[in-house]
Amino acid sequence: MALEFRRVGFAPHYVDYLDGWQRQRALHERVLAGEAPGTVLLLEHSAVYTAGRRTEEHERPFDGTPVIPVDRGGKLTWHGPGQLVGYPILRLPDPSGVARYVATLEDALISVLADYGISGERVDGRSGVWVRDGGTDRKIAAIGIRVDRGVTLHGFSLNASNDLAPYDQIIACGIADAGTTSITAETGRTVTPADLADRVEEEIFRRREQLVREQSVHAPDTAVPDSGTAGRSKGALL
Repeated sequence: MALEFRRVGFAPHYVDYLDGWQRQRALHERVLAGEAPGTVLLLEHSAVYTAGRRTEEHERPFDGTPVIPVDRGGKLTWHGPGQLVGYPILRLPDPSGVARYVATLEDALISVLADYGISGERVDGRSGVWVRDGGTDRKIAAIGIRVDRGVTLHGFSLNASNDLAPYDQIIACGIADAGTTSITAETGRTVTPADLADRVEEEIFRRREQLVREQSVHAPDTAVPDSGTAGRSKGALL
């Protein structure tokens, strides 16, 4: 079963959010057509707020900063330098098993956090991964997805070394009674998205049978430009 990982852009080569969205859509069509294997894009975005379909007006930035509306689930969040973003574009084994897909991504991130002595947890009724020791619940990883014709879009963000100040301007993920944190904030040492990439790939690949429906990949009749080749690519893992 093939699963490919592509590192699209890490510091200082940040990826504009709309450019990343265009890459996702192009890759989604290729996976849907059987012209590409399931692929996980890993990157750092330029700073941006994005609003999922359930975002409410009072949750938007208090200072009027523009927000990009997106078609994923979830609410408002921030992406930017120091945060590892992953976009798995995968044909699910069971298109109705969205909750299982989200849980599998959470498991992978929890395993990576354990490397740094961080006990990541789930919180009932709240997606993503949380740190709960020391009082206030603190979100360290967010997940927001869409499944279109059985193939996933969007994905997860893991706070590595990013500034947490942008979260002070919003009600992140619509949750007013919790905070946010990062690996760097929890450990007291700088851990960058590039530092995490190998382990995130390993943990996702380890769970490939839970994540990806096996399919044959055929070459298209005509050449299709590959919009995801910028930056480092690890190629297919078999």
